[in-house]
Amino acid sequence: MPTLPALPNNEYAVGIITALPLELTAARACLDEVHGKPHWKNPSDTNTYSLGRIGDHKVVLACLPTGVYGTTSAAIVASQMLSSFPSIRFGLMVGIGGGAPGEKHDIRLGDIVVSEPSGQYSGVVQYDLGKRTATGFQLKGCLNKPPQVLLNAVARLKSDAMMGMDDIGTYLSEIVTKYPSMKTKFSYQDAENDRLFQPDHLHVPGETSCDAGVVRVVDREPRPDTRPRVHYGLVASGNSLMKDSVTRDELAQSYGVLCFEMEAAGLMDNFPCLVIRGICDYSDSHKNDLWQEYAAATAAAYAKNLLSLMDGSDVSKTEEAVKVVGQ
Repeated sequence: MPTLPALPNNEYAVGIITALPLELTAARACLDEVHGKPHWKNPSDTNTYSLGRIGDHKVVLACLPTGVYGTTSAAIVASQMLSSFPSIRFGLMVGIGGGAPGEKHDIRLGDIVVSEPSGQYSGVVQYDLGKRTATGFQLKGCLNKPPQVLLNAVARLKSDAMMGMDDIGTYLSEIVTKYPSMKTKFSYQDAENDRLFQPDHLHVPGETSCDAGVVRVVDREPRPDTRPRVHYGLVASGNSLMKDSVTRDELAQSYGVLCFEMEAAGLMDNFPCLVIRGICDYSDSHKNDLWQEYAAATAAAYAKNLLSLMDGSDVSKTEEAVKVVGQ
């Protein structure tokens, strides 16, 4: 895809933040246009940017520094982005996360979880900010909700999905068509490689395979097709990686948490955004890197679907993020 000259910084209204290079790769592959380097950056801004267009929207993409993850790092990247692109109206946190499957939400690897306000929660809860009591773990604090324009677009996407009209599959196909070198890793990784272990079946330390000992896998009905499903609900965010199926299920049952990740809680109060996560594992002791690239692609495809149905005029009516957070 040819690279076009960058537009003035004040023409970019949407910020996309990723935590990993593979997430940035998937998001960049969804651009309808690729733009060159920004005309200027704030002297204190150390981010490296990718610029372009998705649908009607000029977008700015940035990735957290390699090896530096968590809520604090995400907050710094977002703050620096706003210092150089003050016309940004809202952001999208796009990437991978660990799923919390249950009876109500049959989450599979490659599915998508989107943060949705529920009750007193904004759509994101900080799971390492709370206290353990006799009745279980109690979350504390409340984060800001995503901007109304994003929630309106989510409602439309929900309706489109009910009518079989979402374009996520189309955008997934476009990624590997435009960039053939991405096909092997950024494509669906087959149902036989998607196993949900029983919560009390722990990975044997030191073993490279999860098949050591007596393997106990949850019996699930095969799906009729490979298209990713989208689940809406609470995303749990914290500075440590969730690898405990017991705690996972406790938070899922008590609060309705569908996904665990490590950055979003650092953004919600200072960077109005929606969190979009492709599910790459089940937040348990069984590490699974096989699905990371495809999960990143499904999240990026959802983000593109969301932006493609939003009018540029709707975004322009939204107050700049720097004014919302009082910078």
